[in-house]
Amino acid sequence: MQSMQMQAITGKELEYIVDSISNEDLLIKQCAASAATTQNVQIQQALQKYIHTLDQHLNMLTQAMQQHQPLAPAQPQQ
Repeated sequence: MQSMQMQAITGKELEYIVDSISNEDLLIKQCAASAATTQNVQIQQALQKYIHTLDQHLNMLTQAMQQHQPLAPAQPQQ
């Protein structure tokens, strides 16, 4: 089995990951606020389940950034 070597991500890819992290974080906050204010138990449960899924996405995106950090250029590329 061939080992796959990670390649440095581009600035555009990095911006996409950062935007995605921000979006996931905002969705988590919005779902948590909605779950806290609704009286419907089924909606609360659905929102909590969705928060868990969003949290997993956030963790994956953060891990991707951390894994690629050593490969990032020391100086901005032109």
